[in-house]
Amino acid sequence: MRAPSFFLSGALATLAAAATVEYDWDITWVTAAPDGFSRPVIGVNNQWPCPQIRATKGDTIRVKMTNSLGNQTTSLHFHGINQVSTNFMDGPSLVTQCPVAPGDTFVYEFLADEAGTYWWHSHNMGQYPDGLRGPMIIDDPEDPYKDEYDEEYILTISDWYHEQSLFLGQNLLNPNNTIGAPPAPNSVLINDGQNLDYPLEVGKNYRFRIINMGASVSAMIHFDSHDMNVIMNDAAYLEKEIAYQLRVTPAQRYDVIIKGIERDNRNFGVLVSLDRNRDYSTAANPVWPQNATAWLVMDPEGERRPDVVDVWRPFDDSHFKPLDGKNILPPPDKTLVFNFQPCRDKYGINRQCVNGSPYVNPKVPTLYTAATTGNFNSNETVYGAVHPFIVEYGDIVDIVVNNHDGGIHPFHLHGHHFQVLARHATGRGDWPGETDSYNPVPPQRDTVSVHPRSYAVFRFQAHNPGVYLFHCHVEWHVEMGLTATIIEAPDMLRDLKIPKDHIKACKKAGIPTKGNAGGNYKNPLDTSNIDYEPPAEYTGAQWTPTHPTCKRRSRVMRSL
Repeated sequence: MRAPSFFLSGALATLAAAATVEYDWDITWVTAAPDGFSRPVIGVNNQWPCPQIRATKGDTIRVKMTNSLGNQTTSLHFHGINQVSTNFMDGPSLVTQCPVAPGDTFVYEFLADEAGTYWWHSHNMGQYPDGLRGPMIIDDPEDPYKDEYDEEYILTISDWYHEQSLFLGQNLLNPNNTIGAPPAPNSVLINDGQNLDYPLEVGKNYRFRIINMGASVSAMIHFDSHDMNVIMNDAAYLEKEIAYQLRVTPAQRYDVIIKGIERDNRNFGVLVSLDRNRDYSTAANPVWPQNATAWLVMDPEGERRPDVVDVWRPFDDSHFKPLDGKNILPPPDKTLVFNFQPCRDKYGINRQCVNGSPYVNPKVPTLYTAATTGNFNSNETVYGAVHPFIVEYGDIVDIVVNNHDGGIHPFHLHGHHFQVLARHATGRGDWPGETDSYNPVPPQRDTVSVHPRSYAVFRFQAHNPGVYLFHCHVEWHVEMGLTATIIEAPDMLRDLKIPKDHIKACKKAGIPTKGNAGGNYKNPLDTSNIDYEPPAEYTGAQWTPTHPTCKRRSRVMRSL
Protein backbone atom coordinates (compact mmCIF):
# COMPACT_ATOMS: atom_id res chain seq x y z
CA MET A 1 0.00 0.00 0.00
CA ARG A 2 1.52 3.29 -1.06
CA ALA A 3 0.51 6.94 -1.23
CA PRO A 4 1.26 8.83 -4.45
CA SER A 5 4.01 10.89 -2.78
CA PHE A 6 5.21 12.13 0.56
CA PHE A 7 3.29 15.37 0.10
CA LEU A 8 -0.28 14.10 0.11
CA SER A 9 -2.54 15.91 -2.34
CA GLY A 10 -5.47 16.23 0.07
CA ALA A 11 -3.34 18.00 2.64
CA LEU A 12 -2.06 20.44 0.03
CA ALA A 13 -5.59 21.25 -1.09
CA THR A 14 -6.61 22.01 2.49
CA LEU A 15 -3.54 24.20 2.98
CA ALA A 16 -4.37 26.16 -0.15
CA ALA A 17 -7.94 26.87 0.94
CA ALA A 18 -7.40 27.62 4.65
CA ALA A 19 -6.47 30.77 6.51
CA THR A 20 -2.96 31.26 7.90
CA VAL A 21 -2.51 32.11 11.58
CA GLU A 22 0.89 33.73 12.14
CA TYR A 23 3.07 34.27 15.22
CA ASP A 24 6.37 36.11 15.46
CA TRP A 25 8.23 34.94 18.55
CA ASP A 26 11.49 36.09 20.06
CA ILE A 27 12.65 33.45 22.58
CA THR A 28 14.19 35.28 25.53
CA TRP A 29 15.20 34.96 29.16
CA VAL A 30 12.73 36.56 31.59
CA THR A 31 12.69 36.78 35.38
CA ALA A 32 9.52 35.46 37.02
CA ALA A 33 8.28 34.30 40.43
CA PRO A 34 5.12 32.24 39.80
CA ASP A 35 5.22 30.67 43.28
CA GLY A 36 6.99 33.55 45.04
CA PHE A 37 10.52 32.36 44.23
CA SER A 38 12.26 34.53 41.63
CA ARG A 39 14.30 32.79 38.94
CA PRO A 40 15.19 33.08 35.23
CA VAL A 41 12.65 31.45 32.94
CA ILE A 42 12.42 31.18 29.15
CA GLY A 43 9.69 33.34 27.70
CA VAL A 44 8.43 34.75 24.42
CA ASN A 45 8.85 38.39 23.38
CA ASN A 46 10.21 39.20 26.85
CA GLN A 47 7.07 37.94 28.58
CA TRP A 48 6.17 34.90 30.65
CA PRO A 49 3.91 32.92 30.88
CA CYS A 50 4.27 32.13 27.21
CA PRO A 51 1.41 32.84 24.78
CA GLN A 52 -1.11 30.34 23.56
CA ILE A 53 -1.53 29.34 19.93
CA ARG A 54 -5.12 29.42 18.69
CA ALA A 55 -6.44 28.44 15.27
CA THR A 56 -9.38 26.69 13.61
CA LYS A 57 -9.30 23.21 12.13
CA GLY A 58 -8.02 23.49 8.55
CA ASP A 59 -5.92 26.60 9.21
CA THR A 60 -2.21 26.78 8.57
CA ILE A 61 -0.18 27.78 11.63
CA ARG A 62 3.05 29.68 11.01
CA VAL A 63 5.45 30.39 13.88
CA LYS A 64 8.52 32.48 13.12
CA MET A 65 10.91 31.83 15.99
CA THR A 66 14.10 33.76 16.75
CA ASN A 67 16.45 32.40 19.40
CA SER A 68 17.61 35.32 21.57
CA LEU A 69 18.66 33.21 24.55
CA GLY A 70 22.35 33.85 23.95
CA ASN A 71 23.56 30.82 25.86
CA GLN A 72 21.25 27.99 24.76
CA THR A 73 19.94 26.38 21.60
CA THR A 74 16.22 25.71 21.28
CA SER A 75 13.45 24.10 19.21
CA LEU A 76 9.65 23.85 19.34
CA HIS A 77 7.36 20.82 19.23
CA PHE A 78 3.60 21.09 18.74
CA HIS A 79 2.42 18.23 20.89
CA GLY A 80 -0.31 16.10 19.31
CA ILE A 81 -0.18 17.71 15.86
CA ASN A 82 0.13 14.98 13.22
CA GLN A 83 2.42 16.99 10.90
CA VAL A 84 0.95 15.32 7.82
CA SER A 85 3.36 16.07 4.93
CA THR A 86 5.42 18.33 7.21
CA ASN A 87 7.42 15.91 9.36
CA PHE A 88 10.39 18.32 9.31
CA MET A 89 8.22 20.73 11.36
CA ASP A 90 7.76 18.29 14.25
CA GLY A 91 10.52 19.93 16.26
CA PRO A 92 12.60 17.47 18.33
CA SER A 93 16.28 18.36 18.06
CA LEU A 94 18.49 15.86 16.24
CA VAL A 95 15.37 13.97 15.18
CA THR A 96 13.60 16.12 12.58
CA GLN A 97 15.81 19.22 12.79
CA CYS A 98 18.98 20.67 14.23
CA PRO A 99 18.83 22.71 17.43
CA VAL A 100 18.43 26.40 16.63
CA ALA A 101 21.49 28.38 17.71
CA PRO A 102 21.39 31.81 19.41
CA GLY A 103 20.76 34.57 16.87
CA ASP A 104 19.12 32.28 14.32
CA THR A 105 15.54 32.43 13.03
CA PHE A 106 13.56 29.31 12.22
CA VAL A 107 10.06 29.02 10.71
CA TYR A 108 7.53 26.33 11.62
CA GLU A 109 4.57 26.01 9.27
CA PHE A 110 2.02 23.20 9.43
CA LEU A 111 -1.62 22.26 9.03
CA ALA A 112 -4.01 22.26 11.98
CA ASP A 113 -5.55 19.06 10.66
CA GLU A 114 -7.45 17.91 13.75
CA ALA A 115 -9.36 19.95 16.34
CA GLY A 116 -8.80 19.71 20.06
CA THR A 117 -6.72 20.74 23.04
CA TYR A 118 -2.96 20.61 22.47
CA TRP A 119 0.15 22.32 23.77
CA TRP A 120 3.51 23.40 22.44
CA HIS A 121 6.89 23.12 24.14
CA SER A 122 10.62 23.09 23.59
CA HIS A 123 11.84 19.67 22.49
CA ASN A 124 15.51 20.40 23.00
CA MET A 125 17.81 18.83 25.57
CA GLY A 126 15.58 18.94 28.65
CA GLN A 127 14.78 22.62 28.19
CA TYR A 128 11.01 23.01 28.54
CA PRO A 129 10.92 22.75 32.38
CA ASP A 130 12.49 26.22 32.30
CA GLY A 131 9.14 27.54 31.09
CA LEU A 132 9.19 27.37 27.30
CA ARG A 133 5.71 25.89 26.81
CA GLY A 134 2.12 26.98 26.39
CA PRO A 135 -1.41 25.89 25.38
CA MET A 136 -2.46 25.35 21.78
CA ILE A 137 -6.17 25.21 20.92
CA ILE A 138 -7.56 24.10 17.56
CA ASP A 139 -11.25 25.04 17.40
CA ASP A 140 -13.73 22.76 15.70
CA PRO A 141 -16.59 24.33 13.67
CA GLU A 142 -18.30 20.92 13.85
CA ASP A 143 -17.69 20.27 17.54
CA PRO A 144 -20.30 17.64 18.52
CA TYR A 145 -20.51 19.14 22.02
CA LYS A 146 -20.65 22.83 21.06
CA ASP A 147 -24.28 23.21 22.20
CA GLU A 148 -23.55 21.72 25.63
CA TYR A 149 -21.40 24.50 27.10
CA ASP A 150 -21.65 28.29 27.31
CA GLU A 151 -18.06 29.33 27.97
CA GLU A 152 -14.66 27.73 28.15
CA TYR A 153 -11.55 27.98 30.29
CA ILE A 154 -7.98 26.71 30.02
CA LEU A 155 -6.49 25.03 33.08
CA THR A 156 -2.82 24.13 32.80
CA ILE A 157 -0.95 22.17 35.45
CA SER A 158 2.81 21.94 35.87
CA ASP A 159 5.34 20.85 38.42
CA TRP A 160 7.82 23.67 39.02
CA TYR A 161 11.52 23.80 39.91
CA HIS A 162 13.54 26.59 41.50
CA GLU A 163 16.77 25.46 39.81
CA GLN A 164 17.34 25.60 36.07
CA SER A 165 16.99 22.48 33.95
CA LEU A 166 20.67 22.34 32.97
CA PHE A 167 21.79 21.97 36.57
CA LEU A 168 18.97 19.58 37.42
CA GLY A 169 20.06 17.42 34.49
CA GLN A 170 23.70 17.55 35.55
CA ASN A 171 22.76 16.38 39.05
CA LEU A 172 20.56 13.64 37.60
CA LEU A 173 23.13 12.27 35.15
CA ASN A 174 25.91 12.03 37.67
CA PRO A 175 27.55 8.89 39.13
CA ASN A 176 26.91 10.31 42.61
CA ASN A 177 23.16 10.00 41.97
CA THR A 178 23.35 6.31 42.81
CA ILE A 179 19.62 5.60 42.64
CA GLY A 180 18.92 7.65 39.51
CA ALA A 181 16.33 9.75 41.31
CA PRO A 182 14.81 12.49 39.12
CA PRO A 183 14.64 16.05 40.47
CA ALA A 184 11.87 16.74 42.98
CA PRO A 185 9.67 19.73 42.11
CA ASN A 186 9.42 22.65 44.51
CA SER A 187 5.79 23.47 43.82
CA VAL A 188 2.83 23.07 41.49
CA LEU A 189 1.46 25.79 39.20
CA ILE A 190 -1.98 26.32 37.72
CA ASN A 191 -1.90 28.46 34.56
CA ASP A 192 1.73 29.21 35.48
CA GLY A 193 0.67 30.81 38.75
CA GLN A 194 -1.27 30.09 41.92
CA ASN A 195 -4.62 30.98 43.52
CA LEU A 196 -6.47 31.33 40.22
CA ASP A 197 -10.16 32.33 40.00
CA TYR A 198 -12.65 31.03 37.40
CA PRO A 199 -15.92 33.04 37.48
CA LEU A 200 -18.93 30.71 37.60
CA GLU A 201 -22.66 31.33 37.23
CA VAL A 202 -25.43 29.01 38.34
CA GLY A 203 -26.98 27.15 35.42
CA LYS A 204 -24.16 27.82 32.96
CA ASN A 205 -21.95 25.07 31.54
CA TYR A 206 -18.19 25.55 31.26
CA ARG A 207 -15.73 23.61 29.16
CA PHE A 208 -12.38 23.24 30.93
CA ARG A 209 -9.42 22.38 28.74
CA ILE A 210 -7.02 20.68 31.17
CA ILE A 211 -3.36 20.33 30.13
CA ASN A 212 -0.48 18.90 32.14
CA MET A 213 2.55 20.85 30.92
CA GLY A 214 4.80 19.44 33.64
CA ALA A 215 8.21 17.84 33.27
CA SER A 216 7.87 14.84 35.52
CA VAL A 217 4.93 14.53 37.88
CA SER A 218 1.36 13.51 37.21
CA ALA A 219 -1.45 15.45 38.86
CA MET A 220 -4.65 14.38 40.57
CA ILE A 221 -7.52 16.80 39.97
CA HIS A 222 -10.93 17.18 41.62
CA PHE A 223 -13.66 19.84 41.36
CA ASP A 224 -15.39 20.37 44.70
CA SER A 225 -19.08 19.33 44.47
CA HIS A 226 -18.98 19.22 40.67
CA ASP A 227 -18.92 16.27 38.30
CA MET A 228 -16.48 16.33 35.41
CA ASN A 229 -18.28 15.37 32.21
CA VAL A 230 -15.32 14.17 30.15
CA ILE A 231 -15.79 14.76 26.41
CA MET A 232 -12.26 14.55 25.00
CA ASN A 233 -8.84 13.15 25.83
CA ASP A 234 -5.68 14.13 23.97
CA ALA A 235 -7.74 15.84 21.23
CA ALA A 236 -9.88 12.72 20.60
CA TYR A 237 -13.64 12.94 21.16
CA LEU A 238 -15.18 10.55 23.68
CA GLU A 239 -18.63 9.39 24.59
CA LYS A 240 -19.44 11.70 27.50
CA GLU A 241 -18.59 10.07 30.80
CA ILE A 242 -18.72 11.33 34.38
CA ALA A 243 -15.50 11.32 36.39
CA TYR A 244 -15.06 12.60 39.94
CA GLN A 245 -11.28 12.47 39.91
CA LEU A 246 -8.73 12.36 37.09
CA ARG A 247 -5.05 11.58 37.05
CA VAL A 248 -3.37 13.68 34.35
CA THR A 249 0.13 12.59 33.35
CA PRO A 250 2.67 14.98 31.83
CA ALA A 251 1.53 15.81 28.27
CA GLN A 252 -2.03 14.51 28.65
CA ARG A 253 -5.10 16.68 28.07
CA TYR A 254 -8.72 16.33 29.12
CA ASP A 255 -11.70 18.42 28.05
CA VAL A 256 -14.46 18.34 30.66
CA ILE A 257 -17.77 20.16 31.08
CA ILE A 258 -18.63 21.60 34.50
CA LYS A 259 -22.12 22.89 35.31
CA GLY A 260 -22.62 25.66 37.87
CA ILE A 261 -24.78 23.94 40.48
CA GLU A 262 -27.76 25.57 42.20
CA ARG A 263 -27.29 23.96 45.60
CA ASP A 264 -25.67 27.00 47.19
CA ASN A 265 -24.13 30.23 46.12
CA ARG A 266 -20.53 29.81 47.23
CA ASN A 267 -16.99 29.40 45.94
CA PHE A 268 -15.70 25.92 45.14
CA GLY A 269 -12.12 24.71 45.19
CA VAL A 270 -10.45 22.95 42.27
CA LEU A 271 -7.81 20.79 43.92
CA VAL A 272 -4.63 19.80 42.10
CA SER A 273 -2.26 17.42 43.91
CA LEU A 274 1.05 16.29 42.48
CA ASP A 275 1.35 12.51 42.51
CA ARG A 276 4.90 11.98 43.73
CA ASN A 277 4.48 8.22 44.12
CA ARG A 278 6.23 5.92 41.70
CA ASP A 279 2.99 3.95 41.75
CA TYR A 280 0.09 5.71 43.40
CA SER A 281 -2.13 2.61 43.29
CA THR A 282 -0.02 0.50 45.63
CA ALA A 283 1.68 3.06 47.88
CA ALA A 284 1.10 2.19 51.53
CA ASN A 285 1.45 5.84 52.48
CA PRO A 286 0.54 8.04 49.51
CA VAL A 287 2.60 11.18 49.24
CA TRP A 288 1.10 14.30 47.68
CA PRO A 289 3.29 16.98 49.27
CA GLN A 290 2.43 19.71 46.80
CA ASN A 291 -1.12 20.92 46.33
CA ALA A 292 -2.57 23.93 44.58
CA THR A 293 -6.12 25.20 44.46
CA ALA A 294 -7.98 27.21 41.88
CA TRP A 295 -11.49 28.50 42.55
CA LEU A 296 -14.87 28.34 40.86
CA VAL A 297 -16.00 31.76 42.00
CA MET A 298 -19.68 32.61 42.40
CA ASP A 299 -19.10 35.27 45.07
CA PRO A 300 -15.85 37.26 44.66
CA GLU A 301 -16.15 38.55 48.23
CA GLY A 302 -17.11 35.18 49.69
CA GLU A 303 -15.15 32.61 51.63
CA ARG A 304 -12.78 30.28 49.82
CA ARG A 305 -12.87 26.96 51.65
CA PRO A 306 -10.22 24.44 50.60
CA ASP A 307 -11.27 21.31 48.75
CA VAL A 308 -10.20 18.19 50.68
CA VAL A 309 -9.84 14.71 49.16
CA ASP A 310 -9.27 11.90 51.64
CA VAL A 311 -8.65 9.11 49.13
CA TRP A 312 -7.62 9.46 45.50
CA ARG A 313 -9.27 6.92 43.20
CA PRO A 314 -9.02 8.47 39.74
CA PHE A 315 -11.12 7.23 36.83
CA ASP A 316 -9.40 4.50 34.80
CA ASP A 317 -8.82 6.35 31.54
CA SER A 318 -8.32 3.12 29.56
CA HIS A 319 -12.11 2.60 29.89
CA PHE A 320 -13.12 5.73 28.01
CA LYS A 321 -14.99 5.05 24.78
CA PRO A 322 -14.38 6.89 21.49
CA LEU A 323 -17.29 8.95 20.24
CA ASP A 324 -17.08 7.21 16.86
CA GLY A 325 -16.58 3.59 17.83
CA LYS A 326 -16.59 2.36 14.22
CA ASN A 327 -13.02 3.27 13.28
CA ILE A 328 -11.41 0.17 14.80
CA LEU A 329 -8.15 -0.94 13.22
CA PRO A 330 -7.78 -4.55 12.03
CA PRO A 331 -5.13 -6.97 13.41
CA PRO A 332 -1.54 -5.83 13.03
CA ASP A 333 0.87 -6.38 10.16
CA LYS A 334 3.80 -5.72 12.47
CA THR A 335 4.40 -5.80 16.22
CA LEU A 336 7.13 -3.69 17.83
CA VAL A 337 8.28 -4.76 21.29
CA PHE A 338 9.59 -2.05 23.60
CA ASN A 339 11.14 -3.45 26.82
CA PHE A 340 12.51 -0.90 29.23
CA GLN A 341 14.11 -0.76 32.64
CA PRO A 342 16.71 1.27 34.58
CA CYS A 343 20.35 0.56 33.75
CA ARG A 344 23.84 2.04 34.11
CA ASP A 345 26.27 3.16 31.46
CA LYS A 346 30.02 2.55 31.43
CA TYR A 347 30.58 5.67 33.53
CA GLY A 348 28.31 4.40 36.30
CA ILE A 349 25.59 6.90 35.41
CA ASN A 350 21.99 5.78 35.80
CA ARG A 351 20.12 5.57 32.49
CA GLN A 352 16.89 4.14 31.12
CA CYS A 353 17.49 1.27 28.71
CA VAL A 354 15.21 0.32 25.82
CA ASN A 355 15.76 -3.27 24.68
CA GLY A 356 19.09 -3.25 26.47
CA SER A 357 20.56 0.20 25.79
CA PRO A 358 19.74 3.91 26.24
CA TYR A 359 18.87 6.21 23.35
CA VAL A 360 21.93 8.17 22.17
CA ASN A 361 21.68 11.32 20.06
CA PRO A 362 22.92 10.92 16.48
CA LYS A 363 25.35 13.35 14.85
CA VAL A 364 22.90 13.83 11.95
CA PRO A 365 19.17 14.42 12.56
CA THR A 366 17.43 11.09 11.99
CA LEU A 367 15.05 12.49 9.37
CA TYR A 368 18.03 13.77 7.39
CA THR A 369 19.60 10.31 7.53
CA ALA A 370 16.38 8.86 6.12
CA ALA A 371 16.41 11.49 3.36
CA THR A 372 20.06 11.14 2.30
CA THR A 373 21.05 7.47 2.54
CA GLY A 374 19.09 6.21 -0.47
CA ASN A 375 18.10 2.56 -0.38
CA PHE A 376 20.12 2.12 2.81
CA ASN A 377 17.43 4.06 4.71
CA SER A 378 15.46 0.84 5.12
CA ASN A 379 18.35 -0.64 7.10
CA GLU A 380 18.19 0.02 10.84
CA THR A 381 21.99 0.07 10.99
CA VAL A 382 22.26 3.56 9.46
CA TYR A 383 20.28 5.15 12.29
CA GLY A 384 22.65 4.26 15.11
CA ALA A 385 21.53 4.15 18.74
CA VAL A 386 18.11 5.83 18.43
CA HIS A 387 16.26 2.49 18.75
CA PRO A 388 14.92 2.58 15.19
CA PHE A 389 11.79 0.62 14.29
CA ILE A 390 11.05 0.55 10.56
CA VAL A 391 7.46 0.23 9.34
CA GLU A 392 6.04 0.38 5.81
CA TYR A 393 3.35 2.70 4.53
CA GLY A 394 -0.11 1.38 5.37
CA ASP A 395 1.08 -1.11 7.99
CA ILE A 396 -1.16 -1.69 10.99
CA VAL A 397 1.34 -1.55 13.84
CA ASP A 398 1.13 -2.73 17.43
CA ILE A 399 3.54 -1.33 20.00
CA VAL A 400 3.91 -3.56 23.04
CA VAL A 401 5.43 -1.68 25.97
CA ASN A 402 6.78 -3.90 28.74
CA ASN A 403 7.56 -1.87 31.85
CA HIS A 404 10.13 -3.71 33.98
CA ASP A 405 10.48 -0.69 36.28
CA GLY A 406 8.70 -0.06 39.60
CA GLY A 407 7.17 3.24 38.52
CA ILE A 408 4.41 4.46 36.20
CA HIS A 409 5.62 5.97 32.92
CA PRO A 410 3.57 8.11 30.46
CA PHE A 411 4.36 7.25 26.83
CA HIS A 412 3.79 9.56 23.87
CA LEU A 413 3.86 8.82 20.14
CA HIS A 414 4.57 11.70 17.76
CA GLY A 415 2.56 12.07 14.57
CA HIS A 416 -0.33 9.77 15.47
CA HIS A 417 -3.24 8.99 17.68
CA PHE A 418 -3.04 5.36 18.73
CA GLN A 419 -5.73 3.02 19.99
CA VAL A 420 -5.20 1.77 23.55
CA LEU A 421 -5.88 -1.94 23.13
CA ALA A 422 -4.79 -3.08 26.57
CA ARG A 423 -3.27 -1.72 29.73
CA HIS A 424 -2.88 -4.01 32.69
CA ALA A 425 -2.64 -3.04 36.32
CA THR A 426 0.43 -2.88 38.49
CA GLY A 427 2.33 -6.03 39.30
CA ARG A 428 0.67 -8.35 36.78
CA GLY A 429 4.02 -10.10 36.56
CA ASP A 430 3.71 -11.40 33.00
CA TRP A 431 3.70 -9.98 29.51
CA PRO A 432 1.32 -10.03 26.53
CA GLY A 433 0.49 -13.39 25.02
CA GLU A 434 -1.85 -14.78 22.41
CA THR A 435 -4.58 -15.31 24.99
CA ASP A 436 -4.73 -11.70 26.09
CA SER A 437 -8.05 -10.00 25.44
CA TYR A 438 -8.00 -6.52 23.94
CA ASN A 439 -10.48 -3.71 24.35
CA PRO A 440 -13.02 -4.20 21.50
CA VAL A 441 -13.73 -0.45 21.31
CA PRO A 442 -10.43 1.14 22.31
CA PRO A 443 -10.05 4.84 23.14
CA GLN A 444 -7.60 6.91 21.15
CA ARG A 445 -4.84 8.97 22.72
CA ASP A 446 -1.34 10.22 22.06
CA THR A 447 -0.08 9.83 25.66
CA VAL A 448 -0.87 6.92 28.00
CA SER A 449 0.57 5.80 31.32
CA VAL A 450 2.01 2.29 31.59
CA HIS A 451 1.81 0.71 35.04
CA PRO A 452 4.81 -0.73 36.90
CA ARG A 453 5.97 -4.27 36.15
CA SER A 454 3.21 -4.61 33.61
CA TYR A 455 2.46 -3.67 30.05
CA ALA A 456 0.28 -1.83 27.55
CA VAL A 457 -0.48 -2.41 23.87
CA PHE A 458 -1.08 0.42 21.40
CA ARG A 459 -2.16 0.19 17.76
CA PHE A 460 -1.81 2.74 14.96
CA GLN A 461 -1.79 2.83 11.17
CA ALA A 462 1.37 3.95 9.41
CA HIS A 463 -0.18 6.46 7.02
CA ASN A 464 2.03 9.46 7.87
CA PRO A 465 5.51 9.07 6.32
CA GLY A 466 8.25 10.46 8.52
CA VAL A 467 10.42 9.98 11.58
CA TYR A 468 8.50 9.94 14.85
CA LEU A 469 9.63 9.59 18.44
CA PHE A 470 7.99 7.21 20.88
CA HIS A 471 9.10 8.19 24.36
CA CYS A 472 8.32 8.52 28.02
CA HIS A 473 7.08 12.06 28.65
CA VAL A 474 8.89 12.40 31.95
CA GLU A 475 11.45 14.85 30.60
CA TRP A 476 14.17 13.57 32.89
CA HIS A 477 13.66 10.04 31.56
CA VAL A 478 14.01 11.33 28.00
CA GLU A 479 17.40 12.71 29.01
CA MET A 480 18.21 9.30 30.53
CA GLY A 481 17.46 7.53 27.23
CA LEU A 482 13.85 6.30 27.43
CA THR A 483 13.06 6.89 23.75
CA ALA A 484 12.65 4.96 20.51
CA THR A 485 12.18 6.11 16.90
CA ILE A 486 9.61 5.03 14.32
CA ILE A 487 10.98 5.27 10.77
CA GLU A 488 7.71 5.30 8.82
CA ALA A 489 7.64 4.55 5.08
CA PRO A 490 11.39 5.12 4.53
CA ASP A 491 11.08 4.60 0.76
CA MET A 492 8.90 7.73 0.65
CA LEU A 493 11.48 9.78 2.56
CA ARG A 494 14.35 9.35 0.11
CA ASP A 495 15.57 12.69 -1.28
CA LEU A 496 13.06 14.60 0.86
CA LYS A 497 13.62 18.34 0.45
CA ILE A 498 14.39 20.05 3.77
CA PRO A 499 13.56 23.79 4.11
CA LYS A 500 16.55 26.08 3.60
CA ASP A 501 16.33 27.73 7.02
CA HIS A 502 16.50 24.28 8.59
CA ILE A 503 19.72 23.51 6.75
CA LYS A 504 21.05 26.93 7.74
CA ALA A 505 20.41 26.15 11.40
CA CYS A 506 22.51 23.00 11.08
CA LYS A 507 25.39 24.87 9.48
CA LYS A 508 25.32 27.47 12.26
CA ALA A 509 25.51 24.71 14.85
CA GLY A 510 28.19 22.78 12.94
CA ILE A 511 25.94 19.72 12.52
CA PRO A 512 26.16 17.59 9.35
CA THR A 513 22.98 17.22 7.31
CA LYS A 514 23.53 14.01 5.37
CA GLY A 515 24.70 10.49 5.84
CA ASN A 516 24.18 7.91 8.55
CA ALA A 517 23.91 8.70 12.27
CA GLY A 518 27.68 9.29 12.33
CA GLY A 519 27.70 11.57 9.27
CA ASN A 520 29.09 9.02 6.78
CA TYR A 521 27.27 9.51 3.47
CA LYS A 522 29.77 7.75 1.21
CA ASN A 523 29.32 4.43 2.99
CA PRO A 524 26.21 4.59 5.21
CA LEU A 525 26.79 1.06 6.52
CA ASP A 526 30.17 2.10 7.98
CA THR A 527 29.20 2.63 11.63
CA SER A 528 32.67 3.50 12.95
CA ASN A 529 31.76 7.17 13.49
CA ILE A 530 28.40 6.53 15.21
CA ASP A 531 28.07 7.19 18.94
CA TYR A 532 26.62 4.17 20.74
CA GLU A 533 27.39 5.38 24.28
CA PRO A 534 25.90 8.49 25.91
CA PRO A 535 28.43 11.20 26.86
CA ALA A 536 29.99 11.28 30.32
CA GLU A 537 29.15 15.00 30.70
CA TYR A 538 25.62 16.32 30.46
CA THR A 539 25.56 19.66 28.64
CA GLY A 540 21.80 20.04 28.05
CA ALA A 541 20.87 22.87 25.70
CA GLN A 542 24.06 24.78 26.44
CA TRP A 543 25.35 26.61 23.36
CA THR A 544 28.90 25.64 22.44
CA PRO A 545 29.81 27.68 19.36
CA THR A 546 31.67 25.75 16.66
CA HIS A 547 32.16 28.60 14.19
CA PRO A 548 35.88 29.52 13.86
CA THR A 549 35.24 33.04 15.20
CA CYS A 550 33.72 31.66 18.39
CA LYS A 551 36.39 30.61 20.86
CA ARG A 552 34.61 29.74 24.09
CA ARG A 553 31.40 28.45 25.56
CA SER A 554 28.76 31.05 26.36
CA ARG A 555 28.00 31.97 29.95
CA VAL A 556 25.27 29.93 31.64
CA MET A 557 22.64 31.79 33.65
CA ARG A 558 22.27 30.75 37.27
CA SER A 559 19.02 30.92 39.17
CA LEU A 560 18.64 33.96 41.38
